[in-house]
Amino acid sequence: MSPGPGAGSAPASLTATDKVSTFSSFRVRNYRIHFFGNAISNIGTWMQRIAQDWLVHELTDSAAAVGITLALQFLPMLLFGLYGGVLADRVDKRKLLIGTQVALGLTGLTLAALTFTDVVNVYHVYVLAFLVGLVTVVDNPARQTFVSDMVGPRLLRNAVSLNSANFQSARLIGPAVAGVMIAAVGGAWAFLANGLSFIAPIIGLLMMRTSELNPAERVPRGRGQLRDGLRYVGGRPDLLWMIVLVGFIGTFGYNFAIWLVAFTDQVFASGAGTFGLLNSLMAAGSVVGALLAARRGSNRTRFTVGAAAVFSSLLVVASAAPNFVVFAVLMPLIGLAGMTFQVTANSTIQISSDPAMRGRVISLFMMVFVGGTPIGGPLVGWLSDEFGARVGLISGGLVCLAAAVGVALILARIGGLRLRISLRAGSRGFALVPRDPEEVTAPAGAAIRSVG
Repeated sequence: MSPGPGAGSAPASLTATDKVSTFSSFRVRNYRIHFFGNAISNIGTWMQRIAQDWLVHELTDSAAAVGITLALQFLPMLLFGLYGGVLADRVDKRKLLIGTQVALGLTGLTLAALTFTDVVNVYHVYVLAFLVGLVTVVDNPARQTFVSDMVGPRLLRNAVSLNSANFQSARLIGPAVAGVMIAAVGGAWAFLANGLSFIAPIIGLLMMRTSELNPAERVPRGRGQLRDGLRYVGGRPDLLWMIVLVGFIGTFGYNFAIWLVAFTDQVFASGAGTFGLLNSLMAAGSVVGALLAARRGSNRTRFTVGAAAVFSSLLVVASAAPNFVVFAVLMPLIGLAGMTFQVTANSTIQISSDPAMRGRVISLFMMVFVGGTPIGGPLVGWLSDEFGARVGLISGGLVCLAAAVGVALILARIGGLRLRISLRAGSRGFALVPRDPEEVTAPAGAAIRSVG
């Protein structure tokens, strides 16, 4: 690959001895363009999410309807997500992303037109949510794996973390703007802003220097590629059980829109402004979590599982919050723990995967992470409607906590570890130690490094 006119900004400019700092990926020109184009689009996306959830709530007065909307948006990922990963491994990701951004922009403009003309009903929202989900099947694995094409493996964890910080920073701005906009001029303007915001990433993708990209070798069309991806993950316990944990957290833990709508309406008897504020508070913690993850030069699986346990515990605590102030204070902490888990799981899975399999592995990751919403969303919405917001939230938190503990025990056993409990002063109360150090074989030692 010949170096382009700006080769000094290419990923190779970071040597093996350079320390990775919080913003190291900004040294790469293509990544900078991609980052700032997505920043604009992400703000529009969060504006639409808030406006859409509130529109469905106004049309139906039902938390379950909000859950159905989320379910329809993520159902295609559950049904077809792995096919999106196969496509991402086969084709030019940059061109693929240009097409998905155009399609997502058109869905936003369509919902804006329906709302401006005052003909919108909940079924229109359902259909458009499903169409967004279909596009996301292709967009998600392509966008996730394109990060490696831009920055290379050395900066992959850093770039994934910065992308998450970008998305969550937009969550600080988008919900707040959407809340004010809904109250002042109506949600249609938020949908319009989202549709137009996709112009920015499209321009960014067109401006990239393709000579500075480092794409993985494309996988030629062939039979059985989907099965090959599943077989690959099945033979890697470190990937398999991490993806299982991601599935539980995504299905039962990441139902924020439903819980926040339910708490805003049922518990605090408030409106769209409060809903937007709670989303922004959670986003503030998520940004901090992503930036802290960007500084981590390495990652340990036990840290990721621990972050899942902390996140789940905070959900349980929030369900019992006695007043709005306590609930609001917990939102940044939930955002921080949830984002730490998400970023470290994502980057670890990508780094640990064979580049030729990365699209299929990350599509499985995304399939279980967001594809579980069609199951968890309606269930949590129904629990919130029938038994109250607090029951819906604590149920999800307890399921996630049980999953984190279960996966931790399974990975510890695979790695030849056991839990040691010590009550002596000056010692760690809980620690994972080898079951029998003298009997640890070479494969077990490798498993310990993977789990540790």
